[in-house]
Amino acid sequence: MRRPTAAVLIPALAFTLALPTHAQTVACHLTYGGETRGVEATPGNAPYAGEPTAIGSFFLFRIVFVREPADLARINLYTHADLGEAPIPIQHASHPYPVGNQGRYGFTGLQRIYEPKRESELQYWCELKEAPGR
Repeated sequence: MRRPTAAVLIPALAFTLALPTHAQTVACHLTYGGETRGVEATPGNAPYAGEPTAIGSFFLFRIVFVREPADLARINLYTHADLGEAPIPIQHASHPYPVGNQGRYGFTGLQRIYEPKRESELQYWCELKEAPGR
């Protein structure tokens, strides 16, 4: 059995690298106080990484998107109450990856979270987005 030579492997590698790749992101749509904003996260390899996003003066929202290793692949969504000294968890949603969008409200459905002190509402839903990348 003959092994492929560099003359065969190099053009094959160049062709493979020239193919378009698809980058996935998790895009969450957050509505609070009548204002809607988007937050996106790209895949990482640390299950506890990801910077929280402040929503109003009370909520912190964080997305952690891990695709590898396969046994840890998931999308974790965290909502915390920012009460001063240390954020307090209000909701943690964990979605095994890969996920599929299920219509209008992505893979999470429409979620509603309430402030315990002010009774204000945070609504969110998240979707997996495919974007061509290089």
